[in-house]
Amino acid sequence: MKIAHLRFYEELNDFLPAAKKKIRFEHKFSGTPSVKDLIESLGIPHTEIDLILVNGKSTDFNRKINDGDDISVYPVFESVDIKEVQHLRENTLRIPKFILDVHLGKLARYLRMLGFDALYRNNYSDDEIVSISGMEARTILTKDKGILKHNKVNRGYYVRNSNPEEQLSEVVLRFDLNKSINEFTRCLECNTILKKIEKNEVADRIPEKVKEKQTDFYICNSCNKIYWPGSHYNKMKETNKKIVKQN
Repeated sequence: MKIAHLRFYEELNDFLPAAKKKIRFEHKFSGTPSVKDLIESLGIPHTEIDLILVNGKSTDFNRKINDGDDISVYPVFESVDIKEVQHLRENTLRIPKFILDVHLGKLARYLRMLGFDALYRNNYSDDEIVSISGMEARTILTKDKGILKHNKVNRGYYVRNSNPEEQLSEVVLRFDLNKSINEFTRCLECNTILKKIEKNEVADRIPEKVKEKQTDFYICNSCNKIYWPGSHYNKMKETNKKIVKQN
């Protein structure tokens, strides 16, 4: 049996048992596994990782681990510049597009509310999510660690919180999205960019009280839903302010 010494940093510790959090610990293994396989055997998806140091030198996921190796593992850096080291993905994700799993429907609506491209369907299979993520360069947001260990997944994040508002705050902070918010520009139902439309063009589809009070109207050309800044709009705006203030 061989031994490697490992240390995981920051939010990567979320995946570890209490006895291994924020300390350097011994890990016994056999054979010559890749550093990716060894790390994922501890329950940490490779999509959460951006920098690995083995014996002080940056390396990729394919590096074979030997007896006595010292391994330091760092999370994806979204707002910190770490040049002169070997990143494990080609580009830092500045304004990512998302695809969300079946557990995160409310989060998808919240992300759309802030103007972010958030693809969601409650009957996507894991294989469909992985395929769409790859084809459209979308970041997978999930409550299922297993999907993030898929070899074809390059962009992904395990959402820690269970409350949708807290999930939104978590994702905004994680991907440094505060300065990219463009609220109320997407359809909450189907993710399409909204278009401004004249009141007289939709007059027969809106309540009389709304016609009396509102002047600004928007339409989704995909599902034909109409939006205007009513009371629900004000409640959502308060939620947005709270999220931005927290971050």
